[in-house]
Amino acid sequence: MKPIMKFSALILTSELVDKAEAAGGPARCLLTSVELDCDTLGTNGVLVRVQYSALNYKDALAASGNRGIVRKLPLIPGIDAVGTVVEPNGSGLQIGDEVLIAHAKFGTSHHGGLSSLARVPADWLVKLPVGLSAAEAATWGTAGFTAAQSVRQLLNHGISPESGEILVTGATGGVGVFAVQLLAKLGFSVTAATGKRERYDQLLKLGAEKVVPREEILDLSDSPLSKSRWAGVVDCVGGTTLNSAIRATQAGGCVTACGLVAGHELELTVYPFILRGIALCGIDSANVSQKYRQELWSVIASDWRLDVQDVSKEIGLLQVPDQIENLLKGLAFGRTLVQIPE
Repeated sequence: MKPIMKFSALILTSELVDKAEAAGGPARCLLTSVELDCDTLGTNGVLVRVQYSALNYKDALAASGNRGIVRKLPLIPGIDAVGTVVEPNGSGLQIGDEVLIAHAKFGTSHHGGLSSLARVPADWLVKLPVGLSAAEAATWGTAGFTAAQSVRQLLNHGISPESGEILVTGATGGVGVFAVQLLAKLGFSVTAATGKRERYDQLLKLGAEKVVPREEILDLSDSPLSKSRWAGVVDCVGGTTLNSAIRATQAGGCVTACGLVAGHELELTVYPFILRGIALCGIDSANVSQKYRQELWSVIASDWRLDVQDVSKEIGLLQVPDQIENLLKGLAFGRTLVQIPE
């Protein structure tokens, strides 16, 4: 007889998706305590006891049954997880090692982190760097890692505090709040753009020199170029906002793109690139190598370490569905840490 595991998980089923689509609305996950045999999570890979997950916009889309995100059903969503090794399964890790889980398939086509157990291939794991607690690492999560990659790209393209203003769009989101903090820590003059006027004081406290309404940075004209304003941009929303930011970036500037909440289309001429030499860098946090991931996490835990308490709140698994609604409605601020029960 196979041993039985009992663990809590947020599960999206095909029945939920079919029912929602028939009703003309999005699906919603149901929290359920399930009894599963050991093979349910697979027999290969490292078994991890998840301590913390964190919510991302991608998780909200997955939990809603978005066909562009969800690749299998049933699915436990959650693209972030931090926990301890329970079964190393020949990986070279030891029982009790603290690890981060991050991979393109995690939480989309492979059961994710909103569960008290996860089983994944060893090369999806990064050992928790010295200097970060499990809660801190989960708070950074994919959003913080994306912000760190964005800042690194600006630095790699020669952008320095002396170069001029750095624009961060979608500044109250998970990536945005980390980008604001990290850039300020490194001495940059940061302009944070947001549609949430009630969050201005919080962004100033995080290190933004200026906070502006998102409408102020938009250029809806047909002009291929706008007046030069930004030395660099960390864009978290896409669409018209990214279009406007690129056209207003100064010669030799760098724009990083990691979001699409404002749209996935980008209508531009080539003039910003051939007349101003602007670099546009896409940020992909899901498919980077384990070596790169481990190295950047080590920097995050040391030279780039931040106080993350002001940008996060902690909830339990039962509160996740309500917080997903807030994410989809654009009501969330910063990061939501999910403590996973045993």
